[in-house]
Amino acid sequence: MTGPRATRKAWPTGSGSQMEMRCYRLLVAVLLQCCAVLLLFANPASAAPGQAAANRAANHIAAELVAEAAAPPGGTVMLALHMRPAPGWHGYWRNPGDAGLGMTLVWSAPAGSRPGEPLYPVPETLLVSGLMNHVYKGFYAVLVPFSLPADARPGTRLPVAVEAQWLACTDEICVPERARLEAVIAVGTAGARDSRFDAWRARLPAPLGAQSHFARAGDTIRIGVPLPAALPLKAPHFFPAQDRVADYAAPQVFARKGNLLIVTLKRARTAPVAPPRLEGVLRLNHAGDGLTIAATPGAVPTDGIPLAETAPNPAAGTRPLLLLGALVGGLLLNVMPCVFPILSLKALSLARTGESPAQARAEGLAYAAGVVLACVALGAGLLALRSAGEEVGWAFQLQEPGVVAALLLLAVAITANLLGLFEFSVPGFARSGSPQGAFATGLLAAFVATPCTGPFMAGAMGAALLLPPLPALALFATLGVGIALPFLAIAFVPALRRRMPRPGPWMVRFRRWMALPMALTALALLWLASRLGGNGFALACAALAILLVAVLALSGRGQRRGRPVALLTMAWLAVTAGLGLVLLPRVVATPEVARAGVLPAAAFSATALADARAAGKPVFAYFTADWCLTCKVNEQVAIERTEVAAVFAKRGVVVLRGDWTRRDPAITRFLTEHGAAGVPFYVWYPARGAPPRVLPQVLTPGLLIALPES
Repeated sequence: MTGPRATRKAWPTGSGSQMEMRCYRLLVAVLLQCCAVLLLFANPASAAPGQAAANRAANHIAAELVAEAAAPPGGTVMLALHMRPAPGWHGYWRNPGDAGLGMTLVWSAPAGSRPGEPLYPVPETLLVSGLMNHVYKGFYAVLVPFSLPADARPGTRLPVAVEAQWLACTDEICVPERARLEAVIAVGTAGARDSRFDAWRARLPAPLGAQSHFARAGDTIRIGVPLPAALPLKAPHFFPAQDRVADYAAPQVFARKGNLLIVTLKRARTAPVAPPRLEGVLRLNHAGDGLTIAATPGAVPTDGIPLAETAPNPAAGTRPLLLLGALVGGLLLNVMPCVFPILSLKALSLARTGESPAQARAEGLAYAAGVVLACVALGAGLLALRSAGEEVGWAFQLQEPGVVAALLLLAVAITANLLGLFEFSVPGFARSGSPQGAFATGLLAAFVATPCTGPFMAGAMGAALLLPPLPALALFATLGVGIALPFLAIAFVPALRRRMPRPGPWMVRFRRWMALPMALTALALLWLASRLGGNGFALACAALAILLVAVLALSGRGQRRGRPVALLTMAWLAVTAGLGLVLLPRVVATPEVARAGVLPAAAFSATALADARAAGKPVFAYFTADWCLTCKVNEQVAIERTEVAAVFAKRGVVVLRGDWTRRDPAITRFLTEHGAAGVPFYVWYPARGAPPRVLPQVLTPGLLIALPES
């Protein structure tokens, strides 16, 4: 038997005294265990200290309370209840299933502190005698965020204790267990960190970051989960967080419809009225990777393709194809408008590759390492923010005014260097013939070029947001390899290098000319600063840029006279940085809404889209950002055209524009629901409820004019 709770499943039928005796034994075991649970849990404080110690020693699931690290006053530290079942025993998830009992926690902590909601790892399924349970058979940890009092004194140590009660079971018997667990939290910022928390966090289900819907029909519940079709699934299972919603032991049916996963559950016979919100965890594979699902009532399709039919299709979700998509997408990104701002740096690097084969290979590898490292770092930051509950997508770095201000100052410094206003006194990314320079060029190239998504890249990046951390980071790294591939080819293929101009005096003139596109980049970043933080913010950035140029010019003057200027220059740069850190956050403001363009468009919202679809009108929804050059090129070349506006007006097309220049959770959710990680993104909704069509990232007027009305 798997637990003491009464169940709604009928016992197996059979004939003969052996079957009857088995049923009697099971019934007696249930009654005895229910009595034991009631006696123990009704008054847990009644046991004497010696008895409590004996219980802890006799527990079949050993437990300890662990603090991850120190935390400042008013900060939050992660605690863990580390549970270690003995061989053959198991514990239970928050919703144990047909039988069993979840964990209860009663905290004892200083005044002003507050424990958060426990975070459980993805459970396993255990089917015994027709009963489905949600269990943990091996070691596991339940994480609890714990807020410290705001008036806690740094350097002190706060004691925390919890009375924990749980049920330990084998496949035949169950034993109620409890223990008083204690830990000490150091107040402050110094101290060692428990590295076990990395592995424990990795077992938690990741937040989906997209809105799911569920619908009831007869004795079934259908859940529509936005999930890229390229994401592989193997033996998926949905664990409902609420009790008495689904029949746990009934088979679950999974189907795909594009980028939507449809989960069909059998309703519980004793299910109450439909809940306003259906929550749970979707297990993706046997490795225990999972997603947290929070579904609201809504329409869910019924005509998906069963997963059993789509699973053998390698195009539907194998990771090698995702890696290939990331590689090709990164390669094509080199010819997208997104890379135009840093073409000057690439051109200088390419011009230097003809100096010697060894130098070409060194610079090629260094450049590739910089690109890959930047892509992995951006991907890791994106995954970390999403796991912390932030609704962000690809290119999140350019949605922050502070990041744009830093890039603006960097572009100004590079422009001044290319013009010869100053020289780096140590190997740097603008120093001729430097592998360190190629590495830093790769860092900057990837940081600036990756915000836009190109062909083949959108699906891979969308899947990366839902994959486990290691496969997701592999996709980001492969994207970097694709971006660096042309430079690597020139560095390692002599035939390609021979086609490059031979080094000579022309490179000095070429370097001066390359300051022009970098200066245009600085102007574009100044404009973007005004779009992100308002005109006051842009003026403050311009003032800092002028101060930076003055500092660099004085430094260059001292360099040309042979004076040691490194320390003085570093001091002035530190002053400039300090002014920026103090001044810029004070002047950030919400910019004014941009004026309407040639094509009349309303601001995107889920409500506006639903209203237009309900009215039976065709809808063109496009998602853009001021920092995305591909988006702006498409708008000038294809979208903001009088012929397109005339055709759309004649057809009654509703145009919705999603501006993702600044962080917008609603747009992020929509992009994630459609398997996209960033912009540009274009969707055409034909009239009369026909299925939507995702358009390519590069548009033409003819493509938009020829879109079918239904």
